[in-house]
Amino acid sequence: MAEKQKKKKSKVIIVGGSIAGVSCAHALTSIGWQVVVIEKTAAPPTGSPTGAGLGLDPLAQMLITSWIANPHLLQHATLPLTIDQNQATDSSTKVSWTLTRDEECNFRAAHWADLHGLLYNALPPDIFLWGHQFISFSISEDKSYIKVKAKVLRNDKIVEIDGNLLVAADGCLSLIRQNFLPDLKLRYSRYCAWRGVLDFSGREDSETIEGIRKAYPDLGKCLYFDLGSKTHCVLYELPNKRLNWIFCVNQPEPEIKRNSVTMKVSEDMIDEMMKEAEKAWVPELVKVMKETKNPFLNAIYDCDPLRQIYWDNVVLIGDAAHPTTPHGLRSTNMSILDAAVLGKCLEKWGVENLHSALGEYQSIRVPVTSKQVLHSRKLGRIKQGLHLPNGKQFDPKKATSEDLKELQRKNMPFFTSVY
Repeated sequence: MAEKQKKKKSKVIIVGGSIAGVSCAHALTSIGWQVVVIEKTAAPPTGSPTGAGLGLDPLAQMLITSWIANPHLLQHATLPLTIDQNQATDSSTKVSWTLTRDEECNFRAAHWADLHGLLYNALPPDIFLWGHQFISFSISEDKSYIKVKAKVLRNDKIVEIDGNLLVAADGCLSLIRQNFLPDLKLRYSRYCAWRGVLDFSGREDSETIEGIRKAYPDLGKCLYFDLGSKTHCVLYELPNKRLNWIFCVNQPEPEIKRNSVTMKVSEDMIDEMMKEAEKAWVPELVKVMKETKNPFLNAIYDCDPLRQIYWDNVVLIGDAAHPTTPHGLRSTNMSILDAAVLGKCLEKWGVENLHSALGEYQSIRVPVTSKQVLHSRKLGRIKQGLHLPNGKQFDPKKATSEDLKELQRKNMPFFTSVY
């Protein structure tokens, strides 16, 4: 009985209600911790087109199904990605050819908002403080608790929340991380990514959809990476009659706001992007891009791996712990696994041995995520035709069998293992 009471007193404050934050909420509620999630967004993005597509690896799928009440919901909210294909397209002739093909991919495709809604709806709604902006935190002298200040955006009221642990799930531009690493700078990758989701419901037999299915015949089960001349695109199908596409463009570092790597785009910017797409890709793909409403542009950043991801009662998870480029489809999967490992370590050690729990979490995750961040960085440079550390640039037309192996996601470090 005393042990149960002690566990009930264990309280975590999670800053950030994105997928990393809600995954952490699941992992810690499942071990009996009291959870509070602070999120500046006014309300959950239920039914919102927020975000774009993502891929879930088998381990992430397993963890999610262990957290939600009805595991079949994940199957309904995702589509299988059983094939991982890298191909190249000649910009002059628009002829494509296969570079690598893995038919044992075992990923599943989801829309960000669908996955977030699935995880959020499986949690008690009263643990979320929507419309609350994190301001600061302080740690007690004896390290037994932490106090977080937040502003209620609807009335500017300042509230204070006490807990035993603060989890920073506030993304790659983490304000909490900045308290400990004020000189840390994100590294611009030298390219940006245009992204969009085409909703073709009710237009399944349209010329656009019939055309794209002929050009990419395994849509619905295949994750396509199409490499051009110093550019590449990604294409795969999402549930509910949607196509997710990404078009990466080499360019100087843009000016971005402090709190977001997503840029506002003008009609002129979209028109210019379409002109570049017409030069690089088959007409069927360009047509999909042109019919997509509200494409958006992400500046792609990562940072050199962090050696430390916890300090006293504060721990980083997700993109706050390891900002990464998207080429290994690792960001969401790393966030989910961060949450699960943190939960297991806290369950093992208990709040009375918090330092040991966070130390074990760090010792497990840092070696894995460090290698995955660097591998994803290399993948991006290969696919964008940028210079590699050896001074070479990847050319699909001249690639050797060894060069082609570098493209396959199954060669990602720790691709099939938990740690």
